[in-house]
Amino acid sequence: MAFRSAVITFPGSNCDRDMAVALEQISGTTPSRIWHGDADLPGDLDFIALPGGFSYGDYLRSGAMAARSPIMKAVVAAAERGVPVLGVCNGFQVLTESGLLPGALMRNAAQTFVCRTVPLKVENTRSLFTNGYTGDETIHIPVAHHDGNYFADEHTLDTLEGEGQVAFRYAEPCNGSRRDIAGILNAAGNVLGMMPHPERAIEDAHGGSDGRALFESAINGLVRA
Repeated sequence: MAFRSAVITFPGSNCDRDMAVALEQISGTTPSRIWHGDADLPGDLDFIALPGGFSYGDYLRSGAMAARSPIMKAVVAAAERGVPVLGVCNGFQVLTESGLLPGALMRNAAQTFVCRTVPLKVENTRSLFTNGYTGDETIHIPVAHHDGNYFADEHTLDTLEGEGQVAFRYAEPCNGSRRDIAGILNAAGNVLGMMPHPERAIEDAHGGSDGRALFESAINGLVRA
């Protein structure tokens, strides 16, 4: 069974090629490249990725304008049908702005751009995206963002914690995120948003391959299904 994926490109995306290369290298199938102004997605998609970058120059709020692009209606509808959706960095911001994930991504607490490899604690190993990791495993993934400070009210944070929706947590201070949250899942488990870039850590030539298991988890799980 061929793996059918799509990478969405917005004006200002700059990690869409990185995401497409990672998906193709690991799945062996070239992803569809979808422009934000398109109204429809290809049929029978197995996986949708929203990449990093600075969509619309981060005008208004990071991800706010991209969340209202024509293609996002189709992405939201696909997610609600159960299609897996991964949003990385700016893609995470778009997911919160579109309502697919709770909370918001705010300016980093130190008011500076953070660009380095950080340690992450894998908090949930039962999801489609994370079952290739082991419990309490610490992995190392690059970050590159100015607005990665995850915020949500206490009730939402307690719900995320209680329902196992925190996928990744920073193992050291990074950007001021509440409870050191680096990535979260929706209640159904088919939407993952994360600030670190797993597509930049899929082979040793990148300086590490800890992101590879995320893509392998999803791709292998979907192909088997």
